[in-house]
Amino acid sequence: MHERERQRMILSALKGRSVGTVQEFAALTGASEATIRRDIQALSAARRLRKVRGGAEALSSSVPGLPGGSDLALARTINVAEKRAIAREAARLCEDDDAAIINGGSTTFQMVHFLTDASLQVMTNSFPIAEHLMQHSRCTVLLPAGAVYRAQGLILSPFEADGTAHFRARRMFMGVQSISALGLAETDPLIIQSEQRLMRQADELVILADHSKFANRSSLLLAPLERAQILVTDESISDKDAAMVEAAGVQLVVARVEGGMNGQRA
Repeated sequence: MHERERQRMILSALKGRSVGTVQEFAALTGASEATIRRDIQALSAARRLRKVRGGAEALSSSVPGLPGGSDLALARTINVAEKRAIAREAARLCEDDDAAIINGGSTTFQMVHFLTDASLQVMTNSFPIAEHLMQHSRCTVLLPAGAVYRAQGLILSPFEADGTAHFRARRMFMGVQSISALGLAETDPLIIQSEQRLMRQADELVILADHSKFANRSSLLLAPLERAQILVTDESISDKDAAMVEAAGVQLVVARVEGGMNGQRA
């Protein structure tokens, strides 16, 4: 792992926990404790964190935020009709008594409006999704342990023992920052860690992504495109991007924005 990415992961971990040990950072990054100590020393010299005995602590206790994360409130105002149509198609994959994982995001959040009559067991790392389902559905809601990142509405932890390993789901519904031939990508190591832990607990992965996600770019790869079984998008997806998805062996579901009653399945 590159030094810059390793140090970014250390800083992200401190955003959610305030204090961390050398051993925890070593387990998080896969680096040696000697390497982590050098990283902490460098970050301390750059005044990015405070070096303490056996580890490091954040310089301030400000509201947690992700350096590269997008603001959920802003994301909800973009391609709203497309996201709602995509969420409608995704919700149709759910059956009563299913166990499902719904990852946080502006498109996955739209699913809650189509689950009001559902009776599911839902694990989610999204505080807004959990809150809405608790108030407006019959679903049983489970949350992982971690800090709440208000701007993104996410509950994240840099550590493995966040409770997700005890939940098994039929499907995981997940949004992403960008999609390319290289794979599915996100904006922050903490988000990637949370999503990868959740992905391990689901039999199938369903990606919810409007057409703009194919034009976005992010340098942090989450998983190869082939990891998904289904990708739900809208009618504005280009022929080139649709062919890329199908070439990866992923089932493509195209949601109609107008009327939105029937999705087209390739």
